[in-house]
Amino acid sequence: MGNPWIAIGALALVGLLIPLGMMAVSKLLRPSVPEQGKRSTYESGEIPTGDTRIRFNIQYYMVALLFVVFDIETVLIFPWTVIYRSALESGVSLTTVLVPMLVFIGVLVVGLGWAWRNGAVKWVRSPRTETRNVKQ
Repeated sequence: MGNPWIAIGALALVGLLIPLGMMAVSKLLRPSVPEQGKRSTYESGEIPTGDTRIRFNIQYYMVALLFVVFDIETVLIFPWTVIYRSALESGVSLTTVLVPMLVFIGVLVVGLGWAWRNGAVKWVRSPRTETRNVKQ
Protein backbone atom coordinates (compact mmCIF):
# COMPACT_ATOMS: atom_id res chain seq x y z
CA MET A 1 0.00 0.00 0.00
CA GLY A 2 1.35 3.34 -1.03
CA ASN A 3 0.91 6.76 0.37
CA PRO A 4 -2.72 8.01 -0.12
CA TRP A 5 -1.39 11.44 -1.12
CA ILE A 6 0.13 9.87 -4.24
CA ALA A 7 -3.37 8.87 -5.41
CA ILE A 8 -4.72 12.35 -4.65
CA GLY A 9 -1.83 13.97 -6.51
CA ALA A 10 -2.31 11.64 -9.49
CA LEU A 11 -6.03 12.45 -9.58
CA ALA A 12 -5.29 16.19 -9.47
CA LEU A 13 -2.73 15.80 -12.24
CA VAL A 14 -5.17 13.87 -14.43
CA GLY A 15 -7.87 16.45 -13.63
CA LEU A 16 -5.59 19.18 -14.99
CA LEU A 17 -4.05 17.30 -17.91
CA ILE A 18 -7.30 16.13 -19.52
CA PRO A 19 -8.84 19.62 -20.03
CA LEU A 20 -5.47 21.15 -21.00
CA GLY A 21 -4.86 18.31 -23.45
CA MET A 22 -8.31 18.73 -24.97
CA MET A 23 -7.74 22.46 -25.45
CA ALA A 24 -4.30 21.84 -27.03
CA VAL A 25 -5.67 19.23 -29.46
CA SER A 26 -8.59 21.53 -30.28
CA LYS A 27 -6.22 24.40 -31.04
CA LEU A 28 -4.15 22.19 -33.35
CA LEU A 29 -7.09 20.68 -35.26
CA ARG A 30 -9.52 23.55 -35.67
CA PRO A 31 -9.49 25.66 -38.81
CA SER A 32 -8.32 29.25 -38.45
CA VAL A 33 -10.44 31.75 -40.37
CA PRO A 34 -9.82 35.23 -38.93
CA GLU A 35 -12.82 37.43 -39.48
CA GLN A 36 -14.04 40.67 -37.87
CA GLY A 37 -17.49 39.23 -37.19
CA LYS A 38 -16.00 36.55 -34.96
CA ARG A 39 -14.61 39.17 -32.61
CA SER A 40 -17.96 40.84 -31.95
CA THR A 41 -20.37 39.87 -29.21
CA TYR A 42 -22.91 37.31 -30.38
CA GLU A 43 -26.47 38.46 -29.71
CA SER A 44 -28.65 35.97 -31.58
CA GLY A 45 -27.52 37.31 -34.94
CA GLU A 46 -28.28 40.92 -34.03
CA ILE A 47 -25.68 43.65 -34.27
CA PRO A 48 -24.99 44.87 -30.72
CA THR A 49 -25.86 48.52 -30.14
CA GLY A 50 -25.71 50.75 -27.10
CA ASP A 51 -24.05 50.34 -23.76
CA THR A 52 -23.87 47.00 -21.97
CA ARG A 53 -24.70 48.53 -18.62
CA ILE A 54 -28.46 48.77 -18.25
CA ARG A 55 -30.10 49.95 -15.06
CA PHE A 56 -32.67 47.50 -13.80
CA ASN A 57 -35.46 48.45 -11.47
CA ILE A 58 -34.71 47.35 -7.90
CA GLN A 59 -38.20 45.86 -7.82
CA TYR A 60 -36.99 42.85 -9.82
CA TYR A 61 -34.43 42.04 -7.14
CA MET A 62 -36.94 42.51 -4.32
CA VAL A 63 -39.39 40.11 -5.94
CA ALA A 64 -36.60 37.59 -6.52
CA LEU A 65 -35.48 37.88 -2.90
CA LEU A 66 -39.02 37.42 -1.60
CA PHE A 67 -39.43 34.41 -3.88
CA VAL A 68 -36.28 32.83 -2.44
CA VAL A 69 -37.44 33.46 1.13
CA PHE A 70 -40.88 31.94 0.59
CA ASP A 71 -39.47 29.11 -1.51
CA ILE A 72 -37.22 28.16 1.41
CA GLU A 73 -40.27 28.38 3.64
CA THR A 74 -41.99 25.64 1.68
CA VAL A 75 -38.85 23.53 1.74
CA LEU A 76 -38.78 23.77 5.53
CA ILE A 77 -42.52 23.29 6.09
CA PHE A 78 -42.86 20.19 3.91
CA PRO A 79 -40.64 17.88 6.02
CA TRP A 80 -42.34 19.16 9.16
CA THR A 81 -45.75 18.16 7.78
CA VAL A 82 -44.42 14.72 6.89
CA ILE A 83 -43.20 13.98 10.43
CA TYR A 84 -46.07 15.80 12.18
CA ARG A 85 -48.40 12.78 12.44
CA SER A 86 -45.68 10.30 13.39
CA ALA A 87 -44.49 12.65 16.16
CA LEU A 88 -48.02 12.88 17.57
CA GLU A 89 -48.44 9.11 17.36
CA SER A 90 -45.18 8.56 19.24
CA GLY A 91 -46.53 10.52 22.21
CA VAL A 92 -45.12 14.03 21.68
CA SER A 93 -47.54 16.72 22.80
CA LEU A 94 -49.34 18.91 20.30
CA THR A 95 -47.77 22.11 21.62
CA THR A 96 -44.26 20.68 21.36
CA VAL A 97 -44.85 19.87 17.70
CA LEU A 98 -46.94 22.90 16.70
CA VAL A 99 -45.35 25.87 18.53
CA PRO A 100 -41.98 25.92 16.67
CA MET A 101 -43.73 25.86 13.31
CA LEU A 102 -46.17 28.58 14.38
CA VAL A 103 -43.24 30.73 15.50
CA PHE A 104 -41.54 30.12 12.15
CA ILE A 105 -44.68 31.03 10.20
CA GLY A 106 -45.19 34.06 12.47
CA VAL A 107 -41.71 35.35 11.65
CA LEU A 108 -42.47 34.91 7.95
CA VAL A 109 -45.78 36.76 8.29
CA VAL A 110 -44.02 39.63 10.07
CA GLY A 111 -41.43 39.70 7.25
CA LEU A 112 -44.17 39.72 4.63
CA GLY A 113 -45.92 42.55 6.47
CA TRP A 114 -42.68 44.52 6.58
CA ALA A 115 -42.09 43.95 2.86
CA TRP A 116 -45.68 44.93 2.09
CA ARG A 117 -45.44 48.10 4.19
CA ASN A 118 -42.19 49.13 2.46
CA GLY A 119 -43.67 48.56 -0.99
CA ALA A 120 -41.55 45.55 -1.95
CA VAL A 121 -44.62 43.54 -2.95
CA LYS A 122 -46.30 46.38 -4.85
CA TRP A 123 -45.35 46.22 -8.51
CA VAL A 124 -44.25 49.48 -10.12
CA ARG A 125 -46.32 50.53 -13.13
CA SER A 126 -44.56 51.44 -16.30
CA PRO A 127 -44.75 55.07 -17.44
CA ARG A 128 -46.39 53.94 -20.72
CA THR A 129 -49.44 52.46 -18.98
CA GLU A 130 -49.78 55.52 -16.76
CA THR A 131 -49.83 57.87 -19.77
CA ARG A 132 -52.47 55.69 -21.47
CA ASN A 133 -54.68 55.83 -18.39
CA VAL A 134 -54.38 59.63 -18.20
CA LYS A 135 -55.40 60.07 -21.86
CA GLN A 136 -58.58 58.01 -21.48
